[in-house]
Amino acid sequence: MDTIQAMRYFARTVELGSMSAAAREFGTTQSTVSKIVGKLETELGVRLLERSTTGLALTDQGSRFFERAKCLLEDYENAVADARGLTERAVGLLRINAPVGFGQFLLNGLIREFLDTYPEIEIELILNDRFVDLVEEGVDVVVRLGQQLPPDAIARKIATAPRWLVAAPDYLARHGKPRSPAHLSDHEYIRFAWSSSGDIVELQGPQGSVEVKIRGRYRVNNALALRESLVMGAGIGLCPVWLVQDLVTSGQLQRVLPKWQALPQEMFLIYLSRRYQPFRTRLLLDFLEARIPALPGFTALRAS
Repeated sequence: MDTIQAMRYFARTVELGSMSAAAREFGTTQSTVSKIVGKLETELGVRLLERSTTGLALTDQGSRFFERAKCLLEDYENAVADARGLTERAVGLLRINAPVGFGQFLLNGLIREFLDTYPEIEIELILNDRFVDLVEEGVDVVVRLGQQLPPDAIARKIATAPRWLVAAPDYLARHGKPRSPAHLSDHEYIRFAWSSSGDIVELQGPQGSVEVKIRGRYRVNNALALRESLVMGAGIGLCPVWLVQDLVTSGQLQRVLPKWQALPQEMFLIYLSRRYQPFRTRLLLDFLEARIPALPGFTALRAS
């Protein structure tokens, strides 16, 4: 049995979530992938995958073996590339995960620019607002905005984004402008459904830091939907500047309490700590670290 190839079949089955998907990628049949993974389990003397009618799940031994197999395969591929003189060649597949709103609004354009620069690299962009497991889901780089960071990965902070209170001129004409943070409680407040702060907003301003209890009948879990709701005059919202700066510039939204803002949103690039990082991954990380802070609404980190 070709153990390296068997490990590849096993690793891609785990990353893609099914043997049929792995079979399509390798240009073979599902039964062939199943037989090869079965032979690998026999050779190891352990069960790696639990098979059921609902799908596949890693056993404890399978999970440990998967993490080590991925590292071994990367070492092997680097050794082969080095022997062939291809270590610095920009080629291969990258899987990126990012929040939906940022991905659609800004990241999508950057990815097209990156692909134009490196024509032999392929990218799979996965957009969702949950934090993914890089190993289990086979993700190379995660772009994350101000969320709890995983302990088993490297998080590179690359930029921050101020957060402003904004509302549509029509809403403010109908309901009046808040004169102080305390007056926010008299207004309809639109917020992110997953906000960890709940009904409390913390603002920084001339008098220092204040906490305000807000109220609102509408909560939404998508940044672009929040943006649209504010333009429609649904209420006041607290948004990162990258999401609304164009609307403020055009006059479709106005800043509310402009002397006050929330703590800035932090932008991170997250990736697994691996001894041999593929050249394509390093290229992507360096590209995003240079380009994201230059986007409208972001602030580059000061050099230390």
